[in-house]
Amino acid sequence: MNETGMDTVGRAELALLTTQQMAMADRVAIAAGTPGIELMERAGRAVADAAFRRAGAGSAVTLLCGPGNNGGDGFVAARLLRERGLRVCVVTPGGAEGFRGDAAIALQRWGGPAEPLSALGSAQGDVFVDALFGAGLVRPLSGAFAEAAAFLNNTGRPVIAVDMPSGVSGDTGQGEGVAVRASETVTFFRLKPGHLLQPGRSLCGPVTVADIGIPAGVALEAVGPTAFRNDPALWRSAWPRHEVDTHKFRRGAVAVLAGGIAGVGAPRLGARAALRIGAGLATILCEPAALPVHAARGPDALMQRAVSDRRALEAFLESHRISAMLAGPALGLGRRSEDLVRTVIRSDRPAVLDADALTVLAGSAEGGACLLRGRSTETVLTPHEGEFQRLFGKEPAIAGEPSKLARARKAAALSGAVVVYKGPDTVIAGPGGCAAINTTGSAALATAGAGDVLAGLIAGLLAQGMPAFEAGCAAAWLHGLAGERLGAGLIADDLPEAVPLLLRGILTA
Repeated sequence: MNETGMDTVGRAELALLTTQQMAMADRVAIAAGTPGIELMERAGRAVADAAFRRAGAGSAVTLLCGPGNNGGDGFVAARLLRERGLRVCVVTPGGAEGFRGDAAIALQRWGGPAEPLSALGSAQGDVFVDALFGAGLVRPLSGAFAEAAAFLNNTGRPVIAVDMPSGVSGDTGQGEGVAVRASETVTFFRLKPGHLLQPGRSLCGPVTVADIGIPAGVALEAVGPTAFRNDPALWRSAWPRHEVDTHKFRRGAVAVLAGGIAGVGAPRLGARAALRIGAGLATILCEPAALPVHAARGPDALMQRAVSDRRALEAFLESHRISAMLAGPALGLGRRSEDLVRTVIRSDRPAVLDADALTVLAGSAEGGACLLRGRSTETVLTPHEGEFQRLFGKEPAIAGEPSKLARARKAAALSGAVVVYKGPDTVIAGPGGCAAINTTGSAALATAGAGDVLAGLIAGLLAQGMPAFEAGCAAAWLHGLAGERLGAGLIADDLPEAVPLLLRGILTA
């Protein structure tokens, strides 16, 4: 199992499609015998259902219908809502003029008046439907469209977005200038990256994915998606399974490189997380002066050894069965740290590089990506935004990308490592181009040490033989879910202890 061999069901159900890929999926459906107007009818029905749930019988709904197929979906919804007895107002950029193709057919079937956008200020509605532009807009809203978006944001009424809130890119989740803040979004067939990447995720509200009759197998085979929503279905089949006769070394041994007395807690969080997710052993490799402090801290399951320099680390690796390494949490900066990180990179053990190790990489004369590219075994980098910029921000091909997903992919390709690009929309990207966007998490995770736990979870899974891409996905998902379950008031020490209960639910599902 690797990033190109994930579970087939997981790939199909969790695929994320770019706007171009979604257009291709539409063409596949049409070529297979479903007329475009029929796809539009089904999409409009899904929008009407969402608006009716929000409005209720006898209410008023105002629909803003743009010049393309997004507007056509709005016309269908308007007709169906009228048939259900609601009071319906349709507003378009230029009245009833300028519509073509399926959107023109949908407008004709609506058959009612279409007010110009300039009349929006006097429109009444218990619910508003944003069917202006959807996911494909590649320029900021301006003029009357920007004013319309601002109006929707200030109505105080529910706003249903069709496909994507106007002003937000379906590919990047970004929106320059004003963008609609939806109460709910209705999209079709599959999610797009912009539904999960921030700020798009927050601007969409809850997202409903409607089945409009696109043949999934044929369409996805034609499209070939390489981005996915992170979910256990994506990586459960790669999860480490241990037979009854296993022992601690088969379950894997993790070595955690640590610094001095000032940074005892962070490496211990990582080591404890590695154990909680299933590794058989975890050993802290610290500066000699810190050894008594580690020994006094507990828990007893953690081991510790003094490692003063590169030679001591090399000797330890030669004499111990270490399955994976974690370097970075409170490792410190300086000659010892640089030597140890380089030793990790030269070793044949899978490794997670986090925190101070990323700073060491970013400051290396060769450049961090160059140091890593020749590595013969799997590497996972876990940068937050600042660390990512230090590592890759000077690469023109990466710095110019507006999409976090694209930046993560290019960083993974450049470094040859799996990149876990952390944040409220963590992206996990493999060097082969496969990527996942995580959706679990909580603001409660913005606390000291939470990242050290995530790094330890990944290392623990690597030690058990889980491929690096799947390990990054699984750890990010579990880490976020633990944050959700624990909620406000959690501290990083709570996170490893939450893992066993979460694992019971995943492994028995």
